[in-house]
Amino acid sequence: MLDQLRAMGVFACVVEKSSFSGAARELGITTSAVSQQVRSLENEMEVTLLHRSTRRLSLTEVGQAFFHSCQEMLAAAERGKIRINELRDDLVGDLRISTTPELGAAHVAPALSHWMSAHRGLKVFFEADNKSVDLVDEKIDIAIRMCAKIEESNHVASMVMAKVDQVLVASPSYLNQTMPISRPQDLSNHDLIPINSMKDYQHLSFQHGATKEAVVLEMSNRIETNNVFVAKALCQNGHGIARLHYLDVQKDLVSGALVEVLPEWKLPAFLLIAETLKRDLQPMKIQRCLEALKQYFSQLPGGRVYQEAS
Repeated sequence: MLDQLRAMGVFACVVEKSSFSGAARELGITTSAVSQQVRSLENEMEVTLLHRSTRRLSLTEVGQAFFHSCQEMLAAAERGKIRINELRDDLVGDLRISTTPELGAAHVAPALSHWMSAHRGLKVFFEADNKSVDLVDEKIDIAIRMCAKIEESNHVASMVMAKVDQVLVASPSYLNQTMPISRPQDLSNHDLIPINSMKDYQHLSFQHGATKEAVVLEMSNRIETNNVFVAKALCQNGHGIARLHYLDVQKDLVSGALVEVLPEWKLPAFLLIAETLKRDLQPMKIQRCLEALKQYFSQLPGGRVYQEAS
């Protein structure tokens, strides 16, 4: 098929230049190669496309009709090339972004709001779900998620947007009505409100910020959820202690709606990453979207438990 399309292009060039030698100069090949391409078309279709003479070339009736088809093919190919260049170099076409409902609502949508408004040629799809996605099968351009560490992949490239700590939080009313908490071991007298989509959600591993003392323990729970928003609401209503990412409770800590529990003890940090398919040349719309996300997360208000990724 590709050989036939190439031969059609050569034939069209011969007609436009009115000679085999002119087409050869235009295409950068030999005159004999041009003649062979046209001859192969004629043999394959069992027709004569050109009347040849020592003075000039002329199209047969079949050749005239075929030439118009070749012109249409070349025009379609040129349009395709222009569209590919637009999709590669311009901010147009579809952009599919996968993230969790919590990150999508609280951060990804705000991060890209002005950027999307500035690029009206983009059609943006947000896939918000807590399940992991296959970038190829689900045609995802960028996946934004939290992870404990980056896993090596031959097909997926990971960019660290930020490092985000986990924190234990509770409402002031809960802390005023329960046993005091001064060390991790005191948590045995309290209920955890876990997000059960997290791996080993009842398992807590602490390290003291100053002494580096390590403590590992399991917390019990009576209530659990798979949603950050629900866990935070339960916590605000005094139903226990929640382990959440700092990004999800920063405003609540500032306002006093929630209080950090054991602030001198550290839980393992998470990485906020953007995943894309590995390519030699990433489409411009993906590059620019990643830049907008990186800029947003680098400018979030600072805090003890938030550090910009290096």
